[in-house]
Amino acid sequence: MDKLVIDGGIPLEGTIKISGAKNAALPLMAACLLAPGWNTLHNAPDLRDIRTMLNLFASFGVEYERDGESNLKINSENIDHLEASYDLVKTMRASVLVLGPLLARFGKARVSLPGGCAIGERPINYHIQGLKEMGADITLEEGYVEA
Repeated sequence: MDKLVIDGGIPLEGTIKISGAKNAALPLMAACLLAPGWNTLHNAPDLRDIRTMLNLFASFGVEYERDGESNLKINSENIDHLEASYDLVKTMRASVLVLGPLLARFGKARVSLPGGCAIGERPINYHIQGLKEMGADITLEEGYVEA
């Protein structure tokens, strides 16, 4: 389709539900790791990357629940594991987002380098450089970022 032509001149009215954005929800989810206790995200889409992040959270000891169609409740009170394994993050580029919050809250973290991406290489060097500039000691060991 080269163009969309709308005839009318009649004012539009009505309502439409705007779905949540994955690329907004994933960083907000990671931020929930900083604040112990329950946090609620509204309008969080039910997409594969969101579910993968929730599986990763569960491996840390984080509780979560869906409240209705799009509300997501996350409880990071009882985190007892600080490693994001490759098996959990291989399909999700956003997994690196947990590195900073875990490091800030617990003083250490170990996150696998994320897997490939269908739209090309997207390195995580900005995340690593930013954390180093804030004083983090970061090394790359056997496919993991250790901070």
